Amino acid sequence: MRLAELAGVEDYQVVEVEMPRPVAGELLVEVTACGVCASELDAWTGRVPADFPVRNGHEVSGTVVELGTGATGFAVGDPVAVWTTGSGYAEYVTATAAYCRALGDVPLEVGLLEPIACAANAVELADVRLADDVVIIGAGFMGALVQQLVQLRGARTVTVVDRRPDVLALAAELGATRIVDTTADSAEDVVDEVTGGRGADVTFEVTGVQGGLDLVGDVARMSGKVVLVGFHQGPPRAVALGHWNWMAYDLRNAHFREVTTIMRGMDIGARLLTAGRIDLTRLVTHRYDLADSNDAFRAAATKPEGFVKAIVTMSKEEKR
Repeated sequence: MRLAELAGVEDYQVVEVEMPRPVAGELLVEVTACGVCASELDAWTGRVPADFPVRNGHEVSGTVVELGTGATGFAVGDPVAVWTTGSGYAEYVTATAAYCRALGDVPLEVGLLEPIACAANAVELADVRLADDVVIIGAGFMGALVQQLVQLRGARTVTVVDRRPDVLALAAELGATRIVDTTADSAEDVVDEVTGGRGADVTFEVTGVQGGLDLVGDVARMSGKVVLVGFHQGPPRAVALGHWNWMAYDLRNAHFREVTTIMRGMDIGARLLTAGRIDLTRLVTHRYDLADSNDAFRAAATKPEGFVKAIVTMSKEEKR
């Protein structure tokens, strides 16, 4: 079967590898799509050293084609989302059945439960409450997921902050109370206006860059919750710790490594996605064949006009 592996900086290569076989308790899944995650960009760009070749890809959806001995809860032909730690840019993956979730009638190209799980766990950790004033710094894919989930929890206002007019327009369409383009307007002024000068009860930082952290102190209220959703890797970041300390921020790190927590997020995501309570249709904007994986990553890195999320898809015509 074909698999795309990162052979070097900005160099995905499609290689032929042996078809995986499910062991006891596993499913063999024919991959339809694998989402490009921002956490994978550092290796592709070379910002963070990697031990090449790298076989990444963990946002997988597809169809069950074989069950290993003792695997239960699924049947051949079932559409599923898969949590896997790598090798997702491939025609087939194996995964423990307990790490898969049924997608029902959800189109497989938008059945990306793993990032929904991350966003769901972040919003649960934030404990957004009825009538909270919420600020989301970063209107990309994860920001849009966080926004949809926050709005389900009954926030009074949701203000979304970014530098890209296209994703801010999408945030408005998704129901944001206010949007702030920081190239033209002051986030601090807008949040003061929206909250009556009090500041945000909950501030989600979803950019993963220094600029997003810099904005936190402008919008979060005293003793407000600050939730780090952005993937901060590479060079060290700086925060105005004196100010953050004085403001008594309740800092919450929304990155999880425990499998039980990840699976809880997968459960929440599956229930909401299959019920139509959240929707990725407008968020998956760019699709690429397996052979064009470098183009998918280039789009994720450069964010062309209208970009929110890239996926790598498997063409049935090319499978062998």
